Amino acid sequence: MKRQSGSFMTIIFACAALLATAFAAVIATLPAAQAQGQPIRLVALGDSLSAGYNLPQEAAFPTVLERALKAKGYKVEVANAGVSGDTSSGGLDRLDWSVPDGTDGVILELGANDMLRGLDPVGTRKNLETIVERLKSRNIPVLLAGMVASRNLGPAYVQKFDSIYPDIAKTHDLVLYPFFLDGVAGDRSLNLPDGLHPTAKGVEIIVERILPSVESFLARLAQR
Repeated sequence: MKRQSGSFMTIIFACAALLATAFAAVIATLPAAQAQGQPIRLVALGDSLSAGYNLPQEAAFPTVLERALKAKGYKVEVANAGVSGDTSSGGLDRLDWSVPDGTDGVILELGANDMLRGLDPVGTRKNLETIVERLKSRNIPVLLAGMVASRNLGPAYVQKFDSIYPDIAKTHDLVLYPFFLDGVAGDRSLNLPDGLHPTAKGVEIIVERILPSVESFLARLAQR
């Protein structure tokens, strides 16, 4: 009986050791914040589209996204770093204080105002790529939320502008959501009277459509 008992205890200890090793491996794949039981901290760096122009705070994109992610079991905080009227240049200028140390990931939504003002896409591309590079230098991954140009700007402008986001995403291996206003742009019932900014319902649709991309982004963060 003693020999059997000793063998049994040996097996128990071996199983416990294996479980501990497996648990440690799982913890190692999580961001530091999650491993310590803290929420993943995301920043939505953008313009009025993500800031929640003329909407209550609880209806703005970062808040609605955070709520949707929590409903799916994610422990996450999404900070609102959207500034109405901001261009890609403005986002670059305020990057350091808009994205504080300790941020786990950034959802980058800029460029719509560049397009509306007819700014040279070359400059927009350079600004967005510089933002991505500076965040990467701080070890902060980026989810790139794309924009498309209004077709009345002409085919040459459209081609130059629309290629910005997929090109940057490919170059820097980013998660790309091709068009932030997908399902909302052009629908009067989902936009404010100005025809440019989403209503609360429009924001809900944006969140619903971008959610799989955000989940893919979170999966990447868990592998770091």
